[in-house]
Amino acid sequence: MSQDNPNSHTDDLPTGINLLHDPLLNQGTAFTEEERDKLGLRGLLPPKVFTQTEQAQRVMENFERKPNDLERYIFLNALHERNMNLFYRVVTDNMDKMMPIIYTPTVGQACQEYGHIFRRPRGLFISANDKGRIAEILANWPTDNVRAIVVTDGERILGLGDLGANGMGIPVGKLSLYTACAGIDPATTLPITLDVGTNTQRYLDDPLYIGLKQPRLRGEAYDELIEEFVTAVQDRYDHTLIQFEDFANINAFRLLEKYRNRVCTFNDDVQGTASVTMAGVYSALRLTGGQLKDQKILFLGAGEAGVGIANLIVSGMMEEGLSEEEARAQCWFVDSRGLVVKSRDNLAHHKLPYAHDFEQMGDLLSAVEALKPTALIGVSGQPHTFTKEIVQRMAEYNEKPMVFALSNPTSKAECTAAEAYEWSDGRAIFASGSPFDPVEYKGKTYVPGQGNNAYIFPGIGLAVIAVKSKHVTDEMFMAAAKSLAEQVSKEDLALGRIFPPLQDIRKVSAKIATAVAEVVYKQGLAGIPRPDDLLGYIKTQMYDPTYKDLTK
Repeated sequence: MSQDNPNSHTDDLPTGINLLHDPLLNQGTAFTEEERDKLGLRGLLPPKVFTQTEQAQRVMENFERKPNDLERYIFLNALHERNMNLFYRVVTDNMDKMMPIIYTPTVGQACQEYGHIFRRPRGLFISANDKGRIAEILANWPTDNVRAIVVTDGERILGLGDLGANGMGIPVGKLSLYTACAGIDPATTLPITLDVGTNTQRYLDDPLYIGLKQPRLRGEAYDELIEEFVTAVQDRYDHTLIQFEDFANINAFRLLEKYRNRVCTFNDDVQGTASVTMAGVYSALRLTGGQLKDQKILFLGAGEAGVGIANLIVSGMMEEGLSEEEARAQCWFVDSRGLVVKSRDNLAHHKLPYAHDFEQMGDLLSAVEALKPTALIGVSGQPHTFTKEIVQRMAEYNEKPMVFALSNPTSKAECTAAEAYEWSDGRAIFASGSPFDPVEYKGKTYVPGQGNNAYIFPGIGLAVIAVKSKHVTDEMFMAAAKSLAEQVSKEDLALGRIFPPLQDIRKVSAKIATAVAEVVYKQGLAGIPRPDDLLGYIKTQMYDPTYKDLTK
């Protein structure tokens, strides 16, 4: 990536007003006197030359002045559109403050209102009406050097459901995190929304909705569109990672299985969520002192996230000596109809491996009381479902119960951090999908862990791109989980935090990328020879938002 850095000087570098309108190259008032003379900028900028640090100070002053988080989201998007380096400087230097704005939870509200806050297009919109022309549309993207694509069809945006074309906020946000968290060159990223319609009536009725006003495409026509898209990407780009994002269960699993061994792809909702949750479990076991193979995990929600987590946990238990059957017997699911058991009719295919021979139970509390799990993992999208009685039962059965309320955005969390700590008398090991503030309880401060996929997918992407991996495998996600857990310090654990501080995420991602790259080489999937210093090489591939002298 570094050899393609958009900040390097080239003979065809734009000058004058065209340079100031190029967000990859524009440095605004930070252009030096020499640059202003050589690049035709004299008079187009106010006289004072500012440092990037001073510019960032101005950005933060205006950021804090905004009345709410949605306005902050819009403000940061505008900054991205005019000065990308400054945007990423501000984000990387203020990760704790910026992550909830550029991604969850604020991105959820931004997607819901996308048509009403729309300013300029980001990425590519490919609609169902474009069948037969997708290669032509991809050719409209101005660069041939795309290394990472995040694509959604908008059907299952966070825990908010079918947002149609409004879901574009998700690939935009995810790729911003690729850059901010792992240094993926923003010039090599491409967000894409496949607009296949929406079944959400309020968008069909909304005059400002930006997508097709028609029911969702299904069946063979849908599959043909996806196939044309994947083929067109392979034809246009030499080595590009495709991340499927926020597809509904009916498509997520089968598309992953269809393409994972054919192209370089993964599904973050299935595999990324699994990896970050696995890391949280490994970290929690450092507090409980137990082994993974001895845990009994109860999931609320049996969709792509839950089953993805369970599959990776099963792999981890098998590493510790259990058979696949024994490991699956340690993972249980409650869905909208109750406990997933063999006696139930019409179980979805992805639930069958976890349908156990057990009596039917209609609610989560009954399942908790019957199974006495060591860990409760919420991926249901249903808020307030981890009730006081349920958490109290978990604390009754376990000295340090794992309570992971992972549904996004914050409004969908199964319980809050404060509830988990208070209802367990301060003994719960808590993680959430969206951020919660530290909690004071009985004179002690608890810092809840955020099981944010941003700990995983950027590092995976960095490794895949840096060593040109042909595919993305489950073993890579296991390596990422173990690397992340190893980077949780004793000091973090003492605060109840089972993930490293977000402010350290670029260092975390570099180490994760190195661990993943080791797997790439072990599996014979790399497209370049193995560097002697793999971590050192990974670091050289990370984009740095510091301004470069464009005259050299």
